[in-house]
Amino acid sequence: MSPKKSPFFELRSGSVDTLMFVVKTTDLDAMRAELTRRFEATPEFFANDVVAIDVRRLAGNERVPLTDIAQLLDSVRMRPVGVVANAEQGWATESGLPLLEARDRRGAPARQADEDSTANAANAAAGAEASAGTSAATSAATSTASATASTATDKDTAAAAAAAAAAAAGVEPLPAAEPVRLATSPQTMVVDKPLRSGQRIYAKGDLVVLGLVSYGAEVIAEGNIHIYAPLRGRALAGVQGNHDARIFCTCLEPELISIAGIYRTTENPLPPDVLGKPVQIWLEDEKLMIEPLRLT
Repeated sequence: MSPKKSPFFELRSGSVDTLMFVVKTTDLDAMRAELTRRFEATPEFFANDVVAIDVRRLAGNERVPLTDIAQLLDSVRMRPVGVVANAEQGWATESGLPLLEARDRRGAPARQADEDSTANAANAAAGAEASAGTSAATSAATSTASATASTATDKDTAAAAAAAAAAAAGVEPLPAAEPVRLATSPQTMVVDKPLRSGQRIYAKGDLVVLGLVSYGAEVIAEGNIHIYAPLRGRALAGVQGNHDARIFCTCLEPELISIAGIYRTTENPLPPDVLGKPVQIWLEDEKLMIEPLRLT
């Protein structure tokens, strides 16, 4: 029997969503103290969650003992499964942890936009030089085309007349513009039932919840989260590194809120002006901002 048709197991390509433990310091003692402080009051929040160790924030000459960090994460019941690195791959592989590829490449869209902008500017400049050499012929062709088109009532007839006039003047007509294709985001997921303790919902795009998110329940989205009911469990938006994601809810009583891995738990009490109130939550300089919503 072919191994591909084995009834006992299959090997398939795929992806697994993990938390990202982003390392920002080489001071392991300080890291241990902060991690212990955060989790001693809420030890069950990330219990048995898989986590990737991200070392891309370190300076070029900085290194950390990844084996020790893995043991530290294991001590708070997280399960490290690999390391995310770019230029750090050389020393990161020495730990024995597998290298993982992250999908939240911060800054990549901006760099691509800059490259596209530069390319567009260069093309525009080249087009301007080419058009300057034929400005007289183009002007004559345009005048003839306009006169012909003004007597035409059908758009196709006018276009044909303009093309004929341009050909008579020896000017090559410009190609028709390509239609603009806009990238579409994943479809919004709508959950219209209350979520009980232990239930978890994951959305590739935005997530809209119309019922109660109970204590112990968890809603996760790569985009924004809208909850039109009390939030008493955990809400994690922008989990693939989307720092522009937001959380909206009509009654904020959470166990945990998080955007792009920046989180806040009940160990840090919410102020009275937002606790139990309609709010929106967003990131500003890697700090969670919570503001009351004025619905009237």
